[in-house]
Amino acid sequence: MPPSLPASARVIVAGLGYVGCVTATCLAQLGHRVLGVDTDPHKVSSVLDGRAPFYEPGLEDLVRDNVAAGRLSAAVSLQGALDDADVVLICVGTPSERNGNLGLAQLSRVAREIGAELGRPLGPGARPRPLVVAVRSTVFPGTCEEVVFPALEGTDAQVVSNPEFLREGCAVDDFLRPSLLVVGGTDPQAVNAVAGLYAALDVRPCLVSLRTAEMIKYACNSFHAVKIAFANEIGALCGPLGVPAGEVMQTLCRDVKLNLSAAYLKPGFAFGGSCLPKDLRALNYRATRLDLTLPLLESVLPSNQRQLQRAIQTVLDLPAGPIGLFGLAFKENTDDLRESPVVEMIEQLLGKGREVRIFDPHIQLDLIYGSNRNFLLSALPHVSRWLAGSLEEMLGWARYVVLTQKPSPDAAQRIRSSGRRIIDLVNAFVG
Repeated sequence: MPPSLPASARVIVAGLGYVGCVTATCLAQLGHRVLGVDTDPHKVSSVLDGRAPFYEPGLEDLVRDNVAAGRLSAAVSLQGALDDADVVLICVGTPSERNGNLGLAQLSRVAREIGAELGRPLGPGARPRPLVVAVRSTVFPGTCEEVVFPALEGTDAQVVSNPEFLREGCAVDDFLRPSLLVVGGTDPQAVNAVAGLYAALDVRPCLVSLRTAEMIKYACNSFHAVKIAFANEIGALCGPLGVPAGEVMQTLCRDVKLNLSAAYLKPGFAFGGSCLPKDLRALNYRATRLDLTLPLLESVLPSNQRQLQRAIQTVLDLPAGPIGLFGLAFKENTDDLRESPVVEMIEQLLGKGREVRIFDPHIQLDLIYGSNRNFLLSALPHVSRWLAGSLEEMLGWARYVVLTQKPSPDAAQRIRSSGRRIIDLVNAFVG
């Protein structure tokens, strides 16, 4: 536990729904003194009676035990509750509105109530430190700044984001055996204080910026949804082909180097090459012949094209001046030019009248042959005009350097020290 909070912190959990009640109960189980607050009298009375207000495996026993031990209580109002509190965790619902936007009415109401309570004079024995307000509700990046900050303006409260990763049906286990703990904010002491609430758990907290914490929850849930949809679409295609879908996916999951790993999960440039585009097109073609619609797999190539167009527009938005591109092959450490997104970028830059020079450490035009050479010359028949013989030649000529593949450490150092403006499309200099 960071020194900013005692080992047994005084915690208020605003909202006693699935997230709030599990959070309040499990924090009490960790030894904290917790007050759950909810405007619904049924939820409050259930907790006070030692019962869970809804069914969740393992929750009722923990509610009963922690109420009996005096570590868990409940109330219908925040009034007077903040005087001796260390942390408030906001766990209210953020339901979808008709247009898909988040409904933030409950979050706004609770934030205003906290602000109003903090505006009252503190009673005797009040907290000796600023209150930390942590938002556990799922909210879009910027929500804390736009909704919670204004409600607490003029108070000493510090705001952090502490998104939850609890699944209904196994929420207690997810809390007590977490795979991910995220706390984000601008005040390091407040961030450490909230992370310290979970010090008894076997998890290393990820301490990040405020908006990063808010976004991580959306990234995780979207990834989960994509994985489910991907497995279902592969299964849908396997059926008519007489292929056991379970065997396919079980085997796929055995690859923990590329499939179930951090591989490819890095924002950057569009993909290309001789395999991914070709195989996606073939798979989608065969699906249509079987009268199958696979929206997720059908959207991958259009999504990749959008990423490429965003990158091209970023370069086109540069002021006039010579543009040097580092990389011509579809990725680093290869001379494969087939379906390289860089080739399309060069075509569009030249079409807009931009001055271009290209350097790729593995491309020598006289050594390229076969389908590789045919692809390049059909797209850029005069490519030799724009190829630089060395990195120094390209750097000496260019005003801007566009990275379309990751340079070696030596090349990266030379690019950085060149004084040229760098447009890093592959996040080579991130992390």
